[in-house]
Amino acid sequence: MRPTDYRLDGQGAVYQQLARALKHAILDGRLQAGQRLPASRVLATTLNVSRNTVLGAFDVLHAEQLIATRDRSGTRVTDAVQALPAAQAPRKVRAQSHYALRVRKLGPDTLGPIKAALPYDLHYGEPLSDPRLFHAWRRRLAAAALVAGPRYQGATGFLPLRKTIAEYLARRRGVICTENDVVIVGGTQQAITLTARVLLDEGDVVTIEDPHYLYALQTLQAHGARIVSIPVDSDGIITSKIAKDRPRLIFVTPSHQFPSGAVLSLKRRMDLLRIATKQDSWILEDDYDSEFQYHDRPIAALRSLDLSGRVIYVGSFSKTLFPSLRLGYIVCPQGLQEDFYMAKGLDDLGSPATEQAALALFMQGRQFEKHLRRAVAELGRRRMTLLEGLHRYAGDRIQVQGTRAGMHVVVWLRGLTYPQLDRLIANGIQHGLGLYPIHPHYRKAPAQPGLLLGYAGLSEESLKEASKIFGQCLSEVIPFARLAPPYRFGPQIV
Repeated sequence: MRPTDYRLDGQGAVYQQLARALKHAILDGRLQAGQRLPASRVLATTLNVSRNTVLGAFDVLHAEQLIATRDRSGTRVTDAVQALPAAQAPRKVRAQSHYALRVRKLGPDTLGPIKAALPYDLHYGEPLSDPRLFHAWRRRLAAAALVAGPRYQGATGFLPLRKTIAEYLARRRGVICTENDVVIVGGTQQAITLTARVLLDEGDVVTIEDPHYLYALQTLQAHGARIVSIPVDSDGIITSKIAKDRPRLIFVTPSHQFPSGAVLSLKRRMDLLRIATKQDSWILEDDYDSEFQYHDRPIAALRSLDLSGRVIYVGSFSKTLFPSLRLGYIVCPQGLQEDFYMAKGLDDLGSPATEQAALALFMQGRQFEKHLRRAVAELGRRRMTLLEGLHRYAGDRIQVQGTRAGMHVVVWLRGLTYPQLDRLIANGIQHGLGLYPIHPHYRKAPAQPGLLLGYAGLSEESLKEASKIFGQCLSEVIPFARLAPPYRFGPQIV
């Protein structure tokens, strides 16, 4: 074998690189069983490395039983080594399971930022930046390491956190439960995944709202559910259209429909519960941002009305604290508790204990609720700044929906076509503005183009500038027909 065949890859220490080069030569047959390797001094001189580097590489191969040193015969490739088939060019193999096949058929992920580092990015899902929160969290995290300890805390979650969440839900969301009903999960996404595993077989019918949360739709599709989309109006999901499909699971966001912002009316809440009880269906209630109400007290959760144990309630701390925490919870109906316990344990043996302990301390000291009060006030100011800016710079060319709660608004673009929407978004990127279409959240795109605009991630000054840039970009696509009356009570709600 020629010295030029010992090519180093530049990754890691030199002795590790040399060990990999020799290993590849052995496995592809260039160095065959019983063949003698060059002496360490010779190889070091040839490669212009130290002898210790070569000896280090030999030690690695000795440990892997690929070479052996024999008295008076030097270092040789072990007799057990056989050349492996040559590596082929990377190719995409066929899907190896029904699950993988369904995953491949899913649409593209459209929920991420449209482009990195845009200064005026109106991406929904960005956390509210509050230095006080992170300082408080850092202190709690340091203390929590001692509280949680080094052992497993159990798949269902850290008991003090489960108790604290149960008390909080009774006080703030009208959900009466015990710590035994609560399972700590890695955010809403894992909650949906576990629910699908516990409840669904391939081909089972699941009804979802239209529009909807894209990741929820894709998770359910990946598990083989047959999806039936039910339209949403100003009173939420149209329950009269649900019963005929006899769904196994009904996925809803009743307190603040995502992304339209509609609140499910009391009549439809009662209808939904009756349908679930009569047809032996389950309801998955995603209560993703109900804390952020700007005019009224947050409406009680659908679970608070449930007398027959049909509602699986899901909450998350991604919006109320920050997404990187990756903690949420499921409130399980009693009849499904053991199933969820097992599904969670088989998935990951439990969520990170230190973060759970820190969150328990944070909530027990009422710092969480203090933070929420500050966050609601700050988000309310940012929301008003964006609405005023949209009104000032876009006027009657837009119609704004979903302004009473949450961390985003929906902006319908009057008179625009979808090609013009693409141009508007491209214009925004050129000016440092991130704009996000709403139609990816529909199974069938609405006739009128619209935008889903998040405001949590930008300061009031940045939102003012973003609104101004939006108006300029919009003017390049559609003329400013006329100014609307002075802003008083907010834009028209669809």
